[in-house]
Amino acid sequence: MNRRCFLSATLAGTAAFDVLARQAPAGRAESGRKQVLLKAGHQGHSADDDLRVLAALGVNHICSALPSRTFDDNWSLGGLLRLRERIERFGVHLDMVPLPLSSSPIGRAENPHIMLGKSPERDREIDQICQIIRNVARAGIPAVKYNLTILGVVRTTSTRGRGGARYSTFVYDKAEQGPPPVESGAVNEEAMWERITYFLKRVVPVAEECKVRLCCHPHDPAMPRQGYRGVQRVLGSVDGLKRFVDIMPSKYHGLNFCQGTVAEMLKDPGKEIYDVIRYFGSRGKIFNVHFRNIKGGYLNFQETFPDDGDMDMIQALRVYQEVGYDGMIMPDHAPQIDGDANRAQAFAFAFGYIQALIQMLSRER
Repeated sequence: MNRRCFLSATLAGTAAFDVLARQAPAGRAESGRKQVLLKAGHQGHSADDDLRVLAALGVNHICSALPSRTFDDNWSLGGLLRLRERIERFGVHLDMVPLPLSSSPIGRAENPHIMLGKSPERDREIDQICQIIRNVARAGIPAVKYNLTILGVVRTTSTRGRGGARYSTFVYDKAEQGPPPVESGAVNEEAMWERITYFLKRVVPVAEECKVRLCCHPHDPAMPRQGYRGVQRVLGSVDGLKRFVDIMPSKYHGLNFCQGTVAEMLKDPGKEIYDVIRYFGSRGKIFNVHFRNIKGGYLNFQETFPDDGDMDMIQALRVYQEVGYDGMIMPDHAPQIDGDANRAQAFAFAFGYIQALIQMLSRER
C-alpha cells in the first residue's frame, strides 16, 4: 500500500469511526465490568505519515514494516532503537517487528536456506536470526513474527463480493497444478518437519533467554494431504499447528494466529473456529491475531470484509477475551474496492469495525 494514499484516503474514510473510538477507549476498567485488554493493531506501515494516521484513529499498537531484507545496520541495536523511538514519538507502541522470513515464495524469500534445509548456509542464516532476536530484546521490543514457507500465499482469480469489491479467492480445483518450485524441488512431510524443528531448536532457546515472543504464521492456504506442487503444507492444518507449538515447550514459542488462514483449514469455519481459538488461546499460544473473515472453507473460499463472512466476528472476539488474550487485533488482506487502489478505505473500515467491537466488549458485563 502506497504510504501517501494510505494517509489521505484512510483519514477521509474514518472520521466517524475516530469519533466512536474516542468516546470510550478500549481497555478502560469500569465498575462491575471485566477489563478488556485487546488492542486494535496494524502491521506493515510504520513511516511517519502512516503513524500519524494510526495515532489519529486510536490504533496505538503495531508491528512495523520489515526493517530490511538483509542483515544490515537496520537490524543492529542502534537501528532498532531508532525505529522504536521514532514510532513512540507518535504515541504508538512497537509491539513487534517482522523477521526477514516473509510469506514470499522461496524464489523471492529472504534467508531461503532455512526452509531449503541446506547447510552450512542455513546455519549462518539462523545465527543471524538469533542475533536479531538478541538485538530486538535489547531494544525493548517484545515480539517478532515470521513465516516458514516454501510456496508462499497461493490464490486463484479474485471474485466479486459486496458492492462489487474484489475478494481474494482460492479454489483448489482451479489452482495451477504446476511442477515443484525449481529452488526446492518436491518436499515431503518428513523433510518439512525436520527443517521446521531444526530452526525451532536453534532459535527458541535464544528467544526464551531474551524473553522475546516468536509468532509464526500458518501456511496459507491449507492444501490436501498430498500437498501442492509436490510440497507438503504441514502448518496448513489445525493438527499441524498443534504439533508445531508442542515441538518446543516454551511460553515464547507460539502463533501469529491468522484467523482467516485457520478458517481456511476448516470445513465449517462458522461453527469450528471458536473451539480452535480456545485450544490455542487457553494454552497461551496466540501471540498476535490477524482478524479477518472468509466465506466458504477448506479448499474453496473468499476473503471478505470482516462483517460479510461466515464467522461471527463478535463471538470470535469474545472468545479471545475469554481465554485471556491481551494482544493486538489487526486487519489483514482487505478486499479491493474499485477506486480504492491501495485498499486504504477497506482498511479504514476494518479499523473502525475492530475498534467498535473492542468497545462493545468493554461495555458488556
